[in-house]
Amino acid sequence: MTIKVLVCDDSAATRLLLRRIIDAQPDMRVVGVAADALIAREMIKSLNPDVLTLDVEMPHMDGLDFLARLMRLRPMPVVMISAFTGKDSDASIRALELGAVDVLGKPDSRSAGALSAYADEVCEKIRAARAAHVHRPVPAAEGAPLAPAGPGARAAQGRLICIGASTGGTEAIREVLVRLPRQCPPVLIVQHMPEMFTGAFARRLDSLSQIHVKEAEHGERVEPGCAYLAPGHSHLLLKRHGLAYHCELSGADPVNRHRPSVDVLFHSAAAQAGGAALGVLLTGMGKDGAQGLLAMHRSGAWTIAQDQASCVVYGMPREAAVIGAVSEVAPLTDVAQRIMARLAVSAGGAVLKPGA
Repeated sequence: MTIKVLVCDDSAATRLLLRRIIDAQPDMRVVGVAADALIAREMIKSLNPDVLTLDVEMPHMDGLDFLARLMRLRPMPVVMISAFTGKDSDASIRALELGAVDVLGKPDSRSAGALSAYADEVCEKIRAARAAHVHRPVPAAEGAPLAPAGPGARAAQGRLICIGASTGGTEAIREVLVRLPRQCPPVLIVQHMPEMFTGAFARRLDSLSQIHVKEAEHGERVEPGCAYLAPGHSHLLLKRHGLAYHCELSGADPVNRHRPSVDVLFHSAAAQAGGAALGVLLTGMGKDGAQGLLAMHRSGAWTIAQDQASCVVYGMPREAAVIGAVSEVAPLTDVAQRIMARLAVSAGGAVLKPGA
């Protein structure tokens, strides 16, 4: 079935570029283009598109205001198109909180190779958006109380938590982190996201969470009560030095077409931490993370996958479940509680040492 796309952007050049990219695909077509949100509003009523691409900064009504109204009155899959500036990066993170399925930067190069890669990314995100189960957004301030600290948070010396996600993952990760207590083990995170957005994403998570959230830096030691987000330009790996764990960043080739890749993080956790790690795979298109989660599971790690009903896109967790990589499946609102419960179970016996 052909995906009907409406393009809304105040730049004529961007509208033309997106139309050429989309109409060149056999499974999608542009049904309309709009120079501002007011025009897009009327086109949505008349054209009933499957996916909307939406610019952040536009005249008459900016993209965030329009998105907030749209998701309240007529929820639909939206991919935000943002410039590379810090201001627009923060706005793009806000757009994800308001219900956008994904964000995409505007091309920063007109070379043939760069435009080809950009076209692939545009089409991948549109396909993922079409497959998405669009949830009405939950304000960041809402949600259940934090998971109780209990003995698992204080006694789980040498433990760590690895989280991977893609489409829909920014809000899923937020949902998990805000429920973790201040004393939880270190958390390493891979979210498929362009590099111009990961800094803003880390800052937003840090402002909402009891734990400290930051972009990972090469060689830094991981500490309890802290979460380390892979920067959008590098793989994040776990390295063990004695009894301490450290972050390692790598510019190696993409894995499963992604850098950072969830599989890279999970495979490193399996090799370096074994049963001392806990793996969590959240919503996302594709299969990245499934084989890595299986490696963690086989190394003795407890593994959790988000359930289908609460996923924006039930791709990555499904792939992991199919190959037997998952110890348990949980709805998103229960994931943090399951993590802390598992740590408490482990802490009830001997404290696990790194690599145990």
